[in-house]
Amino acid sequence: MAQPAACLFDLDGLLLDTEPLHARAWQEAASHFGRPLQPHELMALRGRRRLDCAGQVLQWIQDTGGPALSSEELLAVRQPIAEALLVHAQPMPGAPELVRRCQELGVPMALATSSSRQAVDLKAAPHPWLAAIRTRVHGDDPELRTGKPAPDVFLLAAERLGVAISRSWAFEDSPAGAQAAAAAGCRVHVVAPPGSDPQLYPAGVTHLSGLDQVQL
Repeated sequence: MAQPAACLFDLDGLLLDTEPLHARAWQEAASHFGRPLQPHELMALRGRRRLDCAGQVLQWIQDTGGPALSSEELLAVRQPIAEALLVHAQPMPGAPELVRRCQELGVPMALATSSSRQAVDLKAAPHPWLAAIRTRVHGDDPELRTGKPAPDVFLLAAERLGVAISRSWAFEDSPAGAQAAAAAGCRVHVVAPPGSDPQLYPAGVTHLSGLDQVQL
C-alpha cells in the first residue's frame, strides 16, 4: 500500500480519550438547566465545535420548555467543569506510537480539530508527544469558515501542509468528523466509540478497533 501524502488527525476521542469527559461536562451543564441529555444526543455532539454544540444543547433545552438562555450562559456553567476534567485525559491506545511512526517515516502530520486553540493547549500540555504535530487547524481558526461535518478543516490542513487531499489519510472517531473527512476527499480511517451505529458513518470508510491497527 502506498504511503500517505499526510496523516490528518482529529484530537478528541481519537488521540486523547476526552469524549467521555466532554460528555460529562455537557450533561452536567444541561442538567443544571433542567434538561438531562440522552445517550444519542451526547453522541450527536461528538466532533463538533463548542459553539455549535452549545447551540444544539440550547435548542434541546428550549424545545422541552426550559429557560431561554444564551450560549454564554450555558458555557459559563459548562466550561469550568470541562477544564477541570480535560487535564486528566489519557492517550488513546496506539496514538503516541502512531505519531512517532509518522515521524520516523517522515509522513507530514496535521491536527484537524473542532477544539479551540486554548482548549487544545490545555489538553495537550500533559502530552509532549503531541508536539510532533506542528501544523494545526483549530475550531476557532480565523481561516476556518465552517466546522465539521463540513470538509473545511481537512481541506485547510492539507493546504497548509502542501499535500494533495486525495492522497491524505484522515483519522476520526465521530460521525461528524468522518463525514467531514470523506467530503474533503481523504481516505478515512475511523475508530468508532463502543456502541456507535455504523450507519451513522459514510460508506467506504475503513473501520479500525484501534490506532494500533494502522499499517504505515
